[in-house]
Amino acid sequence: MNEAYAVCAVAGVVLATVLIGGFGLRISRTTSDFYVASRTVGASLNAAAISGEYLSAASFLGVAGLLLVQGPEMLWYPVGYTAGYLVLLIFVAAPLRRSGAYTLPDFAEGRLESARVRRVVSVLVVGAGWLYLVPQLQGAGLTLGTLTGAPRWLGAVLVACVVVVAVAAGGMRSITFVQAFQYWLKLTALLVPAVFLLLAWRHDGSTPPAFPTDPDVMSGAPGPDQPLSDTRADHPLYATYGLIVATFLGTMGLPHVVVRFYTSPNGRAARRTTVVVLALVGLFYLLPPVYGWLGRLYAPELTGSGEADTAVLLLPGRAVGGVGGDLLGALVAGGAFAAFLSTASGLTMAVSGVLSQDVLPARGPRHFRLATVLAMGVPLGGALLMEGIPVADAVGMAFAVSASSFCPLLVLGIWWRRLTPPGAMAGLLLGGGSALVAVTLTAAGAGVASTRWLHTLLAWPAVWSVPVGFLAMVLVSLATPGSIPPHTSATMTRLHLPESLSVRQTAAAAGGARAHARPERPAPEASG
Repeated sequence: MNEAYAVCAVAGVVLATVLIGGFGLRISRTTSDFYVASRTVGASLNAAAISGEYLSAASFLGVAGLLLVQGPEMLWYPVGYTAGYLVLLIFVAAPLRRSGAYTLPDFAEGRLESARVRRVVSVLVVGAGWLYLVPQLQGAGLTLGTLTGAPRWLGAVLVACVVVVAVAAGGMRSITFVQAFQYWLKLTALLVPAVFLLLAWRHDGSTPPAFPTDPDVMSGAPGPDQPLSDTRADHPLYATYGLIVATFLGTMGLPHVVVRFYTSPNGRAARRTTVVVLALVGLFYLLPPVYGWLGRLYAPELTGSGEADTAVLLLPGRAVGGVGGDLLGALVAGGAFAAFLSTASGLTMAVSGVLSQDVLPARGPRHFRLATVLAMGVPLGGALLMEGIPVADAVGMAFAVSASSFCPLLVLGIWWRRLTPPGAMAGLLLGGGSALVAVTLTAAGAGVASTRWLHTLLAWPAVWSVPVGFLAMVLVSLATPGSIPPHTSATMTRLHLPESLSVRQTAAAAGGARAHARPERPAPEASG
């Protein structure tokens, strides 16, 4: 690929991100603007923004790379990523918006009236967010290095700097416009080259590419540096179930996804937003399989090189060639950088919100900006120090942690009035904590490779950690009935009744206990 084209494309995306973020700065003036865009984001704009931040490096590069190496079994990734929004639509979207929260810790404290539960949720949100941020930064380094030959640390540092500027400038109001723009850019960056790739394949008259059917061809014995997806050869059915459970249930608790539903005007708008997201995400996921399939024909050497994630970047130049291939490659490069920037922006926004409310000594836009630097600084250090693993695998780890901790908390907190603070604590620590430990050990390759079952259990923990989280919450809650929060009835009324009715019903049921049901807090006016 012509390096000049690629550099121009990446520079264009970075410039557009900064300019749109600057526009958000002009209209962000209050604390509510920074955290939840004053809860005024319409369904179409919010859906595009959610899709923009959700379709990360794993979606843009990783899914095609896994399909290239592993074959059609990896289609569970896009299926799970999409179907997770259906679960979110049915169980969580509208009640979560009605909670009046700014962050997941806000919801936890409002529902359970416990500062201890809030602190545990805060730790898990930050941990999951950082776990998700590392592969975004590593993917940026991989992309820039592949396209220009630059050192891989440069791409990670570039994305980190741009994200900090965009998020700190205007908070949620700013990145809403940035992420909506980046969704359409990513869709275009995959769709247009895919059309030309298919036309080139038909013109060549080549034999349709085929995937290997022999598991021994696709992987060997797992080792400390082996991609997580390669452990499927040992226990493929278990690994598939682990992937399905993590992606189906993990979406609802991803901190950067959940925080966007707080920006909807009401619960009905949150539901409409989720329906539109399903359509937008489903449309996007029709494209990565095309790249994985054609990669078998035009880049077969990538299957055993450990560089399968670069297939999307290399295919336009190999299949089309010439100036046309360079231009299409530059478009893909721009889309890839948009994927890193949009997801990293959402994650940084979510982690910054928690840090500024629960860690730093004061709140407001100034402290939010300080939290933004901290939220990005830690994962940047991790991305520079750790060896990269396939981005889809790395993102799958964050899904497993989310499914094991936030999914039980949200589902039981919204739909089961007998949930108690001790029960929630037990589920978060046993479910989410065990999943976090498992994926951390796997990422570090901590001496478990010699035992294949142990390696597989740690690499795909959702099969056992999600039931552990649910069971711990239910059993401990049943054992501590005296700990049910005193204003649970008022809180549940608020979560499940339309906004126009909930205030009157809550007042009738609780006689003025609405303050304990976590009503929407008036946002203090603060200069941006």
